[in-house]
Amino acid sequence: MSEANPRISKAVIPAAGLGTRFLPATKATPKEMLPVVDKPAIQYVVEEAVTAGLDDVLMITGRNKRPLEDHFDRNYELESALQKKGDAGRLAKVQESSDLATIHYVRQGDPRGLGHAVLCAAPHVGDEPFAVLLGDDLIDPRDPLLQRMIEIQEDNGGSVIALMEVAPEQIHLYGCAAVEPTDDADVVKVTDLVEKPDPADAPSSYAVIGRYVLAPQIFDVLRRTEPGRGGEIQITDALQQLAADEKVGGPVHGVVFKGRRYDTGDRGDYLRAIVRLACEREDLGPDFRTWLRSYVAEEM
Repeated sequence: MSEANPRISKAVIPAAGLGTRFLPATKATPKEMLPVVDKPAIQYVVEEAVTAGLDDVLMITGRNKRPLEDHFDRNYELESALQKKGDAGRLAKVQESSDLATIHYVRQGDPRGLGHAVLCAAPHVGDEPFAVLLGDDLIDPRDPLLQRMIEIQEDNGGSVIALMEVAPEQIHLYGCAAVEPTDDADVVKVTDLVEKPDPADAPSSYAVIGRYVLAPQIFDVLRRTEPGRGGEIQITDALQQLAADEKVGGPVHGVVFKGRRYDTGDRGDYLRAIVRLACEREDLGPDFRTWLRSYVAEEM
């Protein structure tokens, strides 16, 4: 790590989406607060940032997102009730979320896309590289993707995105990267990016998933980026400009992820994520797996 590539300490978590795919559950409850087993999805994301050494977290929120702030704040009445009951286990779980990190909040206002949400972080981030973690993608803590991305950014400067190989018929759901190999088997250089291409036009099978480590120059590019697909300011379009001209903000690299990823942005994948994580829990897994085998056998 050199002075030109300072240590990354800040994480940005966009959380202003309306969660329309989960209506009516998200009519009054932010989608980020939907439980994955017994923790809200957003807590997994904050824990991942903290594990990677990023204890300064900025959440980009919107209307009806107050429960996010309440979850990461102290609840003295609940803590007092648990103390009186002598329930040390649940008390520790309640206090865990409020002790995770220093968390700040800013409202996006108009929902103008992920690129605009990231741009809202500019006053907080300043002239430093930073990480962006999307709450729909949960990365298993046994697969340290973010740490690897930070390592690549500190070695090379510029920006780093997370990539995952997907089936051709799924590429239209993602941003897609054109890449060149590097000396590291899990790292590629990104030469172009296309937001949600038709499968016939996709430059590769590498999809952009919800982890980014970005150079601060991304803010200037986002200010100049016109609304793209869906009428929104796309982070993919801004990164494409950085990939096309390294003089703007350094190179763009991709870390090819082959680990465990849980997509909670889709109802079916959300349910599958709960089942997978519950099966792996020491306290829930044995009984739950037994029931699941019996249920599947009966249904089949």
